[in-house]
Amino acid sequence: MDRAPVELEHKLAALGLVGKRARFYLSALELGDETVNRVAQHAGIERTTAYAIFEKLLEDGLVTRMDRGGRTRVIAEDPDVLARNLEDRRRNLNDILPHLRALYARTQGAPRFRLYDGADGIRTVLNAVLETTQPEICGILSMRELLAVPGPKALRDFIKARVAKGTRLRVVRSQSEETHDIWRGGEEELREVRYAPSSDAFRVTTFICGSMVAVISSRRENYGLIVDSDEFAGLQRALFETLWQTSRPV
Repeated sequence: MDRAPVELEHKLAALGLVGKRARFYLSALELGDETVNRVAQHAGIERTTAYAIFEKLLEDGLVTRMDRGGRTRVIAEDPDVLARNLEDRRRNLNDILPHLRALYARTQGAPRFRLYDGADGIRTVLNAVLETTQPEICGILSMRELLAVPGPKALRDFIKARVAKGTRLRVVRSQSEETHDIWRGGEEELREVRYAPSSDAFRVTTFICGSMVAVISSRRENYGLIVDSDEFAGLQRALFETLWQTSRPV
């Protein structure tokens, strides 16, 4: 095969279409309506394995079978099928990911600690918070630090995704950090806000959801941390409720 198909084969591998299956599909695209044997020959695949590969591509919806003149012929489907298959896999993963995380967190009853560095790590932590199946998130937010890293856009995206899921947020903030008149309480964004009794600024943000506690540091220390632990989350929730009761509604 010439250079272009080889490069395409490498890129298809990144999409899960690996090795002989990728070569068979590319050959089917090039040849059009052809027999299985002819496609296999063009792809450099042994005849003994060609039909098994053909059947797998049929399952994936990437080719169609046509019987003509007593011979099985291959017709490649539109490559847009690859995009649809990828989107289907992404939706299926999003559906089961919270359950997989719950199993992961409870393995042998041991707590799990995940540390992430930098702005990308902080965004990873925010995304993990969004994956909660709990109806409510409790948070103690450092507004000044969050507006610096990960920044207003990432926070707007977080709010939009949270509201779209219907997840409520109860949040305690420090009034001394309210440099912007934004993100007040209200049903539109499913948020209830209170100001902490002390005017001291928070430096660390904490989210509590289910058995997970997510921590976002100051921009100076620049890390995100996820702790999966029923006992630790229970302690943090109890401390949050105490702070909530002594804080002032906005």
